[in-house]
Amino acid sequence: MKRLPCLAAIVDFDRTLLRTDKTISGYTVRVLQLWQENGGRLFAATARPERAIGEYCRQVAFDAVCTLNGARTITKDSVIENPIPEGSALSVLEQFSAIPGIVLSVEAENGIYANMDIPPWAPKVTDRLLDLPLAEKIYKILASHPELPADQLAVRLPDDTYFSVAEGKLLQVMSRSATKWNGVRNMLDAFGIDPTRAVFFGDDNDDIEPIRQCGCGVAVRNALEDVRAAADEIAESNDEDGVARFLERLMNS
Repeated sequence: MKRLPCLAAIVDFDRTLLRTDKTISGYTVRVLQLWQENGGRLFAATARPERAIGEYCRQVAFDAVCTLNGARTITKDSVIENPIPEGSALSVLEQFSAIPGIVLSVEAENGIYANMDIPPWAPKVTDRLLDLPLAEKIYKILASHPELPADQLAVRLPDDTYFSVAEGKLLQVMSRSATKWNGVRNMLDAFGIDPTRAVFFGDDNDDIEPIRQCGCGVAVRNALEDVRAAADEIAESNDEDGVARFLERLMNS
């Protein structure tokens, strides 16, 4: 067994670990297995909900996963939740619902709901989104518009929430406690690993904080410019298996 320079590797999924066609290559699976065989812990940190990562977790035996940008983190012996407070979720939904033509969805305790069908997500379509905060935990509120950019969908957010923009068009509102970095920190704490002994891989705005906070922050080549600027290292792109190639170099260093 080799002595690894880092004790844990944390990977984002979309546009980082996953190729553009949403697959994980056989080469990447083998490198991740080798990383774990050499004693490294392997964590995932994603904006996706648990139901959307099952296929990947069957391919790769992650030691812990942070989902919904830190709204739910599943470690070896606990589930840590950071839902949006009930009153705040209702306030945000009321404001978004007043925007004509908005595409609005809610990641909640019992699945995803939306005000219209969103084919890739297969939500439960309802005209009663405002009833949800009283019935279920709300982890994330997502808004987009066919004609308006995300920055024109701004609403007055309660102090206990924040927003981020994914792929330049999808506005996501979450609890202030639900961040990727908090999820990453929870996973590291569960295994007694200091952040300075971790390497984090990402590509989007929500990856910047963990890239800065971990001992080695790596942006894939296809990452946003701000993410690359924050990173310690730049790996090959997601379509070039950048995560696996970087980890392979670490193991051989």
